[in-house]
Amino acid sequence: MLKEKLKKYKIILASGSPRRQQFFKDLDLDFEIRLKDVEEIYPPELKAVAITDFLAELKAGAFEGELQPNEILVTSDTIVWHQNKALGKPKNAEEAFDMIKSMSNATHEVITSVCFKTSTASTLLHDITKVTFNALSDEAILYYIENYKPYDKAGAYGIQEWFGFMAVAKVEGSYTNVMGLPTAKVYEYFSTLE
Repeated sequence: MLKEKLKKYKIILASGSPRRQQFFKDLDLDFEIRLKDVEEIYPPELKAVAITDFLAELKAGAFEGELQPNEILVTSDTIVWHQNKALGKPKNAEEAFDMIKSMSNATHEVITSVCFKTSTASTLLHDITKVTFNALSDEAILYYIENYKPYDKAGAYGIQEWFGFMAVAKVEGSYTNVMGLPTAKVYEYFSTLE
């Protein structure tokens, strides 16, 4: 449906995330992937959505001056926000364990910001989903880390994996946002293009 409307545009997804790439395929969008290495460092005073907004725009900024008039670049960033701090991707098993353990029997927020950049402008949107975990045993957490190696995921877990099926008691908001892209909001943005 949207494909016809977007014929005059070239959509570029600047994400190496297989989940985000799959979402774009599942939304029936024609797109190409362009990747750049961006050091994802943000000012320490930023909190919650200000972090993901900053990083999504930082990733888009790497393409400054390179976009053709008909191109729309899409960048995004996801964090888990819990106990007033950002949980990014864990560096090792110990960090992954500590992250998951801290969220056991508690509610955290998953925040994703998406930046749409053209040669002349950029639009930023974000979504926040509240996720509540059951009480988790150390054994379950260790089993998950050992077998699923969630080192490429913010907050050290994938809601679409065994862990999500077992650990998640409640989701308030967009489910796909927890996987890294608020697909309904992305679709809505593309629908508004002339």
